[in-house]
Amino acid sequence: MALVLHSGMPNKNAFKALIAAEYSGVKIEVVKDFAMGVSNKTPEFLKMNPLGKVPVLDTPDGSVFESNTIARYVTRLKADNPLYGSSLIEYAKIEQWIDFSTTEIDPNVARWFYPRLGFVPYDAQSEERAIVSLKRALGALNTELATKTFLVGHTITLADIIMGCNLGYGFSLVMTKKFTSEFPHVERYFWTLVNQPNFNKVMGEIKQVDSIPPIQSRKPSAQPKEPAKAKEAKKEVPKPKVEETVEEEEAPKPKPKNPLDLLPPSKMILDEWKRLYSNTKTNFREVAIKGFWEMYDPEGYSLWFCNYKYNDENTVSFVTLNKVSGFLQRMDLARKYAFGKMLVIGSEPPYKVKGLWLFRGKELPQFVIDECYDMELYDWTKVDIADEAQKERVNAMIEDQEPFEGEALLDAKCFK
Repeated sequence: MALVLHSGMPNKNAFKALIAAEYSGVKIEVVKDFAMGVSNKTPEFLKMNPLGKVPVLDTPDGSVFESNTIARYVTRLKADNPLYGSSLIEYAKIEQWIDFSTTEIDPNVARWFYPRLGFVPYDAQSEERAIVSLKRALGALNTELATKTFLVGHTITLADIIMGCNLGYGFSLVMTKKFTSEFPHVERYFWTLVNQPNFNKVMGEIKQVDSIPPIQSRKPSAQPKEPAKAKEAKKEVPKPKVEETVEEEEAPKPKPKNPLDLLPPSKMILDEWKRLYSNTKTNFREVAIKGFWEMYDPEGYSLWFCNYKYNDENTVSFVTLNKVSGFLQRMDLARKYAFGKMLVIGSEPPYKVKGLWLFRGKELPQFVIDECYDMELYDWTKVDIADEAQKERVNAMIEDQEPFEGEALLDAKCFK
């Protein structure tokens, strides 16, 4: 008995098994004329998967459902399949990235895309959370791929197949070029994958979506027409005019405010400081830095030094710079409430990464700690502005002073 895959096509979850089969030399027959909502509701199909979900693989030993499991099964049909790596640690890494793709990439793409098509109710706050979570995941993936062609080892593995299928879903449906350009290593990785012959044979040509799909309005369910006589009767007995209320169309609830928006007003206007910083081209100390301390409000804002915990790992300059760039990209959610300077220090490896951050409020914002995983990669120390040495260090970091603490600056990046 041949392996038979039950699924409508195209289907990115079915693609996982089919691409794995191409790499493994396994033949899979795809059911023809499979109709979602019909074929998967038959008693025969429900015996294979009682939830009626696709894909399902029918094998000589019984049926298998869940797309990652099917892809694993197909991969295991070939002894010592390189898709599963060449060592126990490679096998573990492959499983790690399969789980990452399944829990961090796939669901956040779906939470962004499905409501826009009206499959589930649209909620702006839920969409924002999905996009932030997706950016966080792609940022981590981008950092991982900075020095790699593939996720594990030097050849394509099952991790790349599943990641490529899940990314393909995002690239073709909702992740525009403007969105993915923040993650250049992910872009390069994705297009490398889908242009491989075995990917292309299954997935066909992938085109990146030009624009985010508009929000589809939910149409009210059709009401049965009233008989003509009933209509006439209504005309004969007019009802008193009352104010109409339609619960289904009540005004949307206001978006909950960020806790930082609820703080007492501050005399420091962050945008004014950012403009002063950007527009000062000469006499920086006399104009910008002096202006900063005149604006600074220790009751409404706080200053923080940060030091990267793992500087010994910073042995490659461009990888170190990519780490910092990725951090700043993921801090975008705090742009309204923060200003930052990140310095990459040293003329030779290992390079040191140090930063200065201005945040609204007297503590590190909790929503930033929760959403930006990079925060835990740094040690954070609150600046004591009564300490003249610390205050001068703030000045030096704002100014990109070189040498900084006796060492050359490899680069200085600003978040504003």
